[in-house]
Amino acid sequence: MRYIKATVVLLLFLSLKSVTFGQSKKIERLLKNNLKESVPILRVSEIESNADYLFLDARETKEFQTSHIEGAIPIGFDFFDVQKIEQSYPNKTRPIIVYCSIGVRSELVGEKLRAAGYTNVYNLYGGIFEWKNQSKQVVDSVGVPTEKVHTYSKEWSRWLSNGEKIYED
Repeated sequence: MRYIKATVVLLLFLSLKSVTFGQSKKIERLLKNNLKESVPILRVSEIESNADYLFLDARETKEFQTSHIEGAIPIGFDFFDVQKIEQSYPNKTRPIIVYCSIGVRSELVGEKLRAAGYTNVYNLYGGIFEWKNQSKQVVDSVGVPTEKVHTYSKEWSRWLSNGEKIYED
């Protein structure tokens, strides 16, 4: 009986591991197909301290209010204005990490920042989804740690494997 329980536990573990690994491979494929890497990428594992970077959140207001990386500045995507960034953050050599849900919108914003002369701009590979998938902390609109992440839609929520998925139907 003990052997059967151990076998069932092992099989369950291996099946869950393969689902996670399979999901990881799928998001890698998604990003490979959708990122031009026109902006240098930084992986979550390469970021040692949030304090070393200016984080710019290229998601829309409702996404940012649900949760964001602590200290991030909401800049949006649909109405992003590089001139506002230049006015608020004139130091064009300051290290900047732009992120969105998975990294596609943030890459486009990063391109605009680089075209405006910002020299130290990075795109967060996998965006806030990968940040949370790697068990990094996010905070809500008043700065309280939360498990919630706005995933935009049910379809996009499949890329978030760690945290509470929030989206509109």
